[in-house]
Parts: sequence; C-alpha cells; structure tokens
Amino acid sequence: MGKLSPEAKQIMIERFGKDTVIAVATVENEVPYVRYVNAYYENGAFYIITYALSNKMKQLEKNPNVAIAGDWFTAHGKGVNLGYFGREENRLIAEKLKTAFAEWIDNGHNNFDDENTIILCIELTDGLLLSHGTRYEF
Repeated sequence: MGKLSPEAKQIMIERFGKDTVIAVATVENEVPYVRYVNAYYENGAFYIITYALSNKMKQLEKNPNVAIAGDWFTAHGKGVNLGYFGREENRLIAEKLKTAFAEWIDNGHNNFDDENTIILCIELTDGLLLSHGTRYEF
C-alpha cells in the first residue's frame, strides 16, 4: 500500500476504526459482485467476519483482488482468509472485532463454534480518501 499521510491515517481510524459498513466487490467470470459488510479498519487493512463457504470467499479463492467503497473512500486490495475466528493466531484481531461489533456480534447470526466462521482481511493496495475538500491518495 502507498504511504498514508499522518492526517489521512487519523481520518481512516476515525472513520473506519469501528463497526462500519463498506461495499466489497469481487469478480467471478468477469462479472462483478458487490455486497455490503460490517468491517473494522486497522493498519492498512479492513477486517470482516464471514463464512468460509460464502460466494464471496469462493470468488476470492479464485481471484483475491477486491474493490471497496465506504464513506467518501474507495480502494483496491487483496482478500486474505485468516482462517477460523477462534484460532489462537487470530486472538488479538478477534478480540478487537468482538469489541467493535459488540452491538450485534452475539445476535445468533454468527456461530463461533463453526470453524467456517472466519476472518477476512482486506489488505489495501491503493485508494482515494476525501475529507473536507482534501484528497488523499495512496
């Protein structure tokens, strides 16, 4: 990912360092698919709790390139399956996601005993952030 200025880093944290809804686009057979997901941003990546057998993950297995869009923000990235939410290697980010998504995480939609409940990391490669008339590209 290109370098974010200190101002842009702060805006990204303020805007997306909490439960936020972003659009994620994947491609299958040259056809784009877009869906909204709850995401949490940290250190140049968005983290999403999802299901390993979902269409989104099947598409990412074939082509990890994604496009995302959020509040006055658009970017490209690589989707990386971090594996089961409950893996020891995911403990730190899982705890942050539990905090960020506390309002809905235990509403019955997620089954944390199912090893197909995974963390998707979207590592940003480039993007455009707009804030109060200022354009930040990275």
